[in-house]
Amino acid sequence: MAANDRMLELVELLNRASESYYAKDEEIMSNYEYDKLYDELVALEEETGVTLANSPTVNVGYESVDELPKEAHEQPMLSLGKTKSREELRSWLNGEEGILSWKLDGLTIVLTYENGELVKALTRGNGEIGEVITNNAKTFKNVPLKIKHKESLILRGEAVITYSEFERINAGIDDVEAKYKNPRNLCSGSVRQLNNKITAERNVRFYAFNLVKADGFDANNSKENEILFLKEQGFDTVDYVRVEESTILDAIEGFAGKITDYDIPSDGLVLTYDDIAYGKSLGRTAKSPRDSIAFKWADETAETTLKEIEWSASRTGLINPVAIFEPVSLEGTTVSRASVHNISIVRSLKLGIGDRITVYKANMIIPQIAENLTCSDNLEIPSACPVCGGNTEIRQMNDVQTLYCTNPECDAKKIKAFTLFVSRDAMNIDGLSEATLEKFIGKGYIHEFADLYHLAQYKEEICAMEGFGEKSYQNLINSIEASRNTTLPRVIYSLGIENIGVANAKLLNKYFKGDFDAIRNAGEEELSEIEGIGGVMAGAIVAHFAKPKNQAAIDNLLKELVIEKEVIDEGIQNLKDMTIVITGSLYKFDNRKELQDLIEKHGGKATGSVTAKTSILINNDIQSGSSKNKKAKELGIPIMTEEEFVAKYL
Repeated sequence: MAANDRMLELVELLNRASESYYAKDEEIMSNYEYDKLYDELVALEEETGVTLANSPTVNVGYESVDELPKEAHEQPMLSLGKTKSREELRSWLNGEEGILSWKLDGLTIVLTYENGELVKALTRGNGEIGEVITNNAKTFKNVPLKIKHKESLILRGEAVITYSEFERINAGIDDVEAKYKNPRNLCSGSVRQLNNKITAERNVRFYAFNLVKADGFDANNSKENEILFLKEQGFDTVDYVRVEESTILDAIEGFAGKITDYDIPSDGLVLTYDDIAYGKSLGRTAKSPRDSIAFKWADETAETTLKEIEWSASRTGLINPVAIFEPVSLEGTTVSRASVHNISIVRSLKLGIGDRITVYKANMIIPQIAENLTCSDNLEIPSACPVCGGNTEIRQMNDVQTLYCTNPECDAKKIKAFTLFVSRDAMNIDGLSEATLEKFIGKGYIHEFADLYHLAQYKEEICAMEGFGEKSYQNLINSIEASRNTTLPRVIYSLGIENIGVANAKLLNKYFKGDFDAIRNAGEEELSEIEGIGGVMAGAIVAHFAKPKNQAAIDNLLKELVIEKEVIDEGIQNLKDMTIVITGSLYKFDNRKELQDLIEKHGGKATGSVTAKTSILINNDIQSGSSKNKKAKELGIPIMTEEEFVAKYL
């Protein structure tokens, strides 16, 4: 292929990959592959002396979206040159002292202060024009809205979402496909929200790294003094060390030792000359300043053999490919598997079982396939779902192809039911997170609830899973065994009958005096007459037990359990027909559930909302202006402290 044709192909491919990653939160190639193709384009441009107008080597950033206002930057924002060579980084100093800091992986933001107040915040945009996100920036957790410096001040920094916050947010998303792919994409979407309430909920943080201008401040020609000045103004700044040629290699090693435990996403380091005047005297290229350079970790790669592709089904029907290969050592740990993300990447890598591949850890953390040395391209895309055997289909959205199971009754789509079953108020089985359940279902270990009590037959396979070992496996089995001894309300709730919560399960148990057969055979008319159940719930209960598949699964489950018969002391039903709401902190009881259980043992009903049917609101802060206190006062409902309630009723 002629050099110009190859350049056209590379420009189109790299721009498409950038658009997918930055604008659509989708990944059509790995960072390793992108860097390799980018370096190939740079080499061709140097060889031919030709640079295409839309080449990613001269264009910076993403295009601004239409929904946010746009504004030009006071100074253009350029992209840094980069290297993966530690020796090149050392020689780049050229006898000068430098500032070596993290290269954070978030969204670059420019803040402007006037008279000591934050007046404007812009995203990087395309380097020339950014998006105005001032109201959003004011919700960042650590951005000072007012500073001591009263003259005009402009600075740049990185908006980020930490790994721990990223995991917290993803843990609250039930839909696996809707979970965010990485902290950078989550941060980008959070910062560019039209509703800053959403930004505030995401706990975005800001770390300053560059002072653009500060009228009336003299940095004495030192980049470090600029950073210290920003710290004095109340900004969190990017962690850095001062280096020279004799110390920079040790400094790089120090950063490398922290990367795996560093909570802030980082994709390398940045080296800047401390001497501001010297840095400016070097000028700039079409795309990059010469006073700074980015260092990307030279990925440690290892060659291995692809043993299989594990196809893992999720609740949405999405079937994810995971590469299983001969174990290799990378960055101090042994790895044997890596996500391949989607069908598009499977095909771009031209995978086949038995192929020789190279693998690496992206940013020294996440295992990825770097290259396929064999490229046999004979991997068979499964036509049947690995969980249910139903038909699969390849769907294309934008530039990404993914595999889906088309069977609406696929067990993998029932992850929510299993998640409820093992939850604290149901069977209370520790060690079975949603992600773990998804793995077990995807591997065919679990089809119905009773199967959870037979996981010991897969001990060897479970212990070999990522995140598991002998100890965590044994803890899981112990928790499963402990759950065999349970109560009927827990069992009823765990079945996931529509509209039946914990309180309703207790009502059913109490009405039918602990007789489960009576509950499962009850008619809609009888059930609807139970106080607190009603017609809608009664219909849901009857419909659930009317399905032969559900009845069979329940019979199998009951064989695994020992259900304790709850003795109801009719002599202490002094709260009968009373509805009680608890709010605020408790002192006598460890938690609300403990008090709620006691209320229910005395015949009362504990609910979460104050209504006209509420008998008592328990709140240790009777004078508080909370919404529940206000509602109770409006309705004339008595408000009692915990101590007063216990003294009178318990």
